[in-house]
Amino acid sequence: MVLMIERTHLRERIRSALSRSRVVLLTGARQVGKTTLARSFVEPDSLNYFDLEDPTDLARLDAPMPALERLEGLVVIDEIQRRPDLFPVLRVLSDRQPLPARFLILGSAAPHAIRQSSESLTGRVEVIEVSGFSLDEIGADQHDRLWLRGAYPEPFLASSDRDAANWLRQYVRNLAARDLREFGLELSSATIERYLGIAAVYHGQLWNSAALARSIDIAESTSRRYTDGLSDAHLVRILRPWTTNFGKRVVKTPKVYFRDSGLLHALLGVEDRASLERHPLVGASWEGMVIEEALKDLEGRARPYFWRTSNGAEMDLLLEFPSRLVGVEVKRTDSPTATKSIRNAVEDCKLDRVLIVYPGSKRFSINDKVDAVPISLLAAELRSLA
Repeated sequence: MVLMIERTHLRERIRSALSRSRVVLLTGARQVGKTTLARSFVEPDSLNYFDLEDPTDLARLDAPMPALERLEGLVVIDEIQRRPDLFPVLRVLSDRQPLPARFLILGSAAPHAIRQSSESLTGRVEVIEVSGFSLDEIGADQHDRLWLRGAYPEPFLASSDRDAANWLRQYVRNLAARDLREFGLELSSATIERYLGIAAVYHGQLWNSAALARSIDIAESTSRRYTDGLSDAHLVRILRPWTTNFGKRVVKTPKVYFRDSGLLHALLGVEDRASLERHPLVGASWEGMVIEEALKDLEGRARPYFWRTSNGAEMDLLLEFPSRLVGVEVKRTDSPTATKSIRNAVEDCKLDRVLIVYPGSKRFSINDKVDAVPISLLAAELRSLA
């Protein structure tokens, strides 16, 4: 049983950002651990900490300039999107010389928080996306738990799979009842839950906004806008197709993945490993989890795509690094091989490397460009290529 997860790498990223930037903005889905991380940088009950969901802290900021300008060291402001009027104040305070305070601000992925920070704090703010736990953080032996329960700290650390499933169901209800309205989903709570459940069925497939729109009787343009809202909320990842090899007839429709496998499983009604193994989307679920693990640690150092031709050749993930193009193919098998599809991708996309990620324990070379890599080694492998 895992009782405590030390998020050492993420804490170091934040610490490094604070050393060079006047303002650091942590974004990410709700309940991924942003507040816990931020609180670790200030003393308990510090007057430098403001939680904008706390009426007392809100009252302290009735006059924000006098309240903030006297503080020194690190100032943390949680749920910053609730007070967009603070961004111009932070711009003024972060321009002081000498600089008596730096600011760590947290937002639950609200688009207007990012927009406001970009407009008011241009050149002053560094943005770090916080995700749930990674396999690097929890250890390779916890792979099955991470896949089934997902990466949100609460369900991952729950005492049982049933407790984890209960937490995730409640999380979905809270999203539908309150949080997703912030991202433009203007349906009733029950309809939003139904929309999420239908969207989960399309996980890992080419996205069909028209079919999804028909299923809940909304316009296709509204369905596309809602998908963008789910992406803004860091709940789904919209993976765009790689379309630069114009000599081939390539698919140009995006694919959509739920970013957290536990959330996906809650929407699919999966509560334990046995029901997951029997589910028709078991392969797509594992593929999505691997793709998210691949992208968690890259810190914006690669642009992600997928590639598929009209005749069926495909690569699950293409990573465009500054100096190389790397393919990642996900295979839930004990004996991965370089398939015809992989060979076509290497030739057509001019790939420098291909990593076949599988659930085994040994890394081995298949040919001069293709290697089989256990999921436990994926993050380290990609760091070496970045």
